[in-house]
Amino acid sequence: MDPVEADLRDGGLRDADLRDRAFDGPVVQRGVGIIAPFDLALERELWRWTPLEVSLHLARTPFEPVPVSLEMAELVSERRHVQAATRDVLGVDPEVVAYLCTSGSFIHGLDHEAGLRRSILEAGAPAAVTTSGALAEAVRTLGLRRVSVITPYDADLTDRLVAYLGELGVTVPRRHHLGLGGGIWRVNYRTVAELILAADTPEAQAVFVSCTNLPTYDIIEPLERRLGKPVLTANQLTVWACLGRMGLPMVGPGRWLAGVFREGPP
Repeated sequence: MDPVEADLRDGGLRDADLRDRAFDGPVVQRGVGIIAPFDLALERELWRWTPLEVSLHLARTPFEPVPVSLEMAELVSERRHVQAATRDVLGVDPEVVAYLCTSGSFIHGLDHEAGLRRSILEAGAPAAVTTSGALAEAVRTLGLRRVSVITPYDADLTDRLVAYLGELGVTVPRRHHLGLGGGIWRVNYRTVAELILAADTPEAQAVFVSCTNLPTYDIIEPLERRLGKPVLTANQLTVWACLGRMGLPMVGPGRWLAGVFREGPP
């Protein structure tokens, strides 16, 4: 008898238990590599979007002693940092690697976002996603042309998001920003919900909540019911785009995207 089986029997397991196919677990995991900015504090929110068989493997960009700003967005999206972080997660064979940062992927428009995906692929990832690229996929998939936005950023960084959406052919009926230079993960649900409600207008087809460090999970569903339109958030869209490439459904709120897959940018 093998020593492992002997130890298990000593623990009270029967032969029938050892023959049970369910005992062959745990569930085989399918990996997603996540490249996160150094200040990400919402790992738990990410996990809430994923089905049981998916594991998230995180690598972080280096610490930068600057406030949330255009400068920070440029630092955390540097090609060398993105590629180093990609290589850090490849050892666990992820099926897709995601750059989880909205501002870092929209600051210089569609070409910059596409360049980030190329950098991830060149570093060895089998498939690549960015948060702003996932936003573009959702816009095209849902046929959106008018989207209001809220951000925790300053006005300059928020303007960059509006310009990025403009490149997608999307106008922004209303925008609101918090002007925060840090501690974004500490913003409470009430504040985010009030901003979403204030950003909504009759002409807006959806509201987009930017920043992967801004908590949104538990308020999406009630706000979608109240507004009668999609409330799209950075973490939601990133996980949705990753799972779509894996042929898996997204778990959690976001009924407009439930069961809607997209296997990559056009």
